[in-house]
Amino acid sequence: MSQTNSLPLLGQAFPEITAQTTQGSLTLPRDCAGKWLVLFSHPADFTPVCTTEFVAFQKRMEQFRALNTMLVGLSIDQVFSHIKWLEWIKEKLDVEIEFPVIADDRGKIAEQLGMLHPGKGSNTVRAVFVVDPKGILRLMLYYPQEVGRNMDEILRVLKALQTSDAAACAVPAGWPANELIGRRVIVPPAADQESARRRLDEHEGYDWWFCHRDIQE
Repeated sequence: MSQTNSLPLLGQAFPEITAQTTQGSLTLPRDCAGKWLVLFSHPADFTPVCTTEFVAFQKRMEQFRALNTMLVGLSIDQVFSHIKWLEWIKEKLDVEIEFPVIADDRGKIAEQLGMLHPGKGSNTVRAVFVVDPKGILRLMLYYPQEVGRNMDEILRVLKALQTSDAAACAVPAGWPANELIGRRVIVPPAADQESARRRLDEHEGYDWWFCHRDIQE
């Protein structure tokens, strides 16, 4: 019987990984304890779409820092390839990449985290893992090699997760620009019939199961 790796699931502790990066050895999520972590994979160094992604991440570096978030990249390349590629980005595009990039040259981390998909070759897909300050996996995204990611969406979900945690709420589609309730957030569902009967007296909403409220910015 063949052995398969169990992928991390939302709400579970993110598996500990130790790897060589462009900034030295790194153990995750331990080395970013107290911060949010965005770990993302790219198919390969010296490729056009990946280059645009690295520039886009770096251009938003201050926004990630403002959200107490550490960025870490990963691909199945050796560390010298990462270093040379980052030098190229600096020299040709005048963008200095400040976040570490994991050299998973044997592909063990990519396999463990489900970054290698059948039919997509031996390179990683564009995976994104968002881990909270307690080391819990909160979000996963997967994109194919041929489609670059939207970094503003990654920032949006980080803000949404942090808002949900701080305000004990859910956030609607497209938040903070939802078509129905704008910047408001959704009140958690009633836990019993009495709470349901009181819900519209306590909150605005379309029905007792769909109530919303403002949050303090």
